Amino acid sequence: MTVKEVIDGFREGAEENAERDAYANELFQEAVRIGIELNTMYHTPEELREIMGRLIGKKVDCSFRMFPPFYTDFGKNITIGKDVFINSGCHFQDQGGIEIGDGALIGHNVVLATINHDLNPKGNRKNHYAPIRIGAHVWIGSNATILPGVTIGDHAVVGAGAVVARDVPAMTVVGGVPAKVLKVIREEERYETAV
Repeated sequence: MTVKEVIDGFREGAEENAERDAYANELFQEAVRIGIELNTMYHTPEELREIMGRLIGKKVDCSFRMFPPFYTDFGKNITIGKDVFINSGCHFQDQGGIEIGDGALIGHNVVLATINHDLNPKGNRKNHYAPIRIGAHVWIGSNATILPGVTIGDHAVVGAGAVVARDVPAMTVVGGVPAKVLKVIREEERYETAV
């Protein structure tokens, strides 16, 4: 059994597989162990990158920065680009897949949730998975929540406390609950400092 087979098992319509489910449970427990290691003592930036690499199962670029604590339920379905910063207290529910583009900035206590559940009681709250894709140079403000299936376009800004349920176009600022476009960023504004 491979990690890819476990991830494929999260796809809509995947058949039940006891061996895959057992291995998925091992990977969940591994994420808990690595998370506790990450969050319970000081680590140098180099050590943080090494630990995150083990958590996500991929090499993390030397430009990656993070302030713990950091929480994830699976870990192995996260992809992190270059020059990414993740601030403290973030929660990534990644079974559906999380892709973070180069230069992304993720604020305190951001939640990336790739799982939803059946509303119909007959569905027994069955899990449904959908990926989150964060484009290059995206800035996500503190306490924002990004819901399953959302893509955030390059150079977009998600305001603090926003709940993002729909795709965010590139070069826009969104905010609110549910989030809506508040501003279109002009090309000449892209590199100005936020006020």
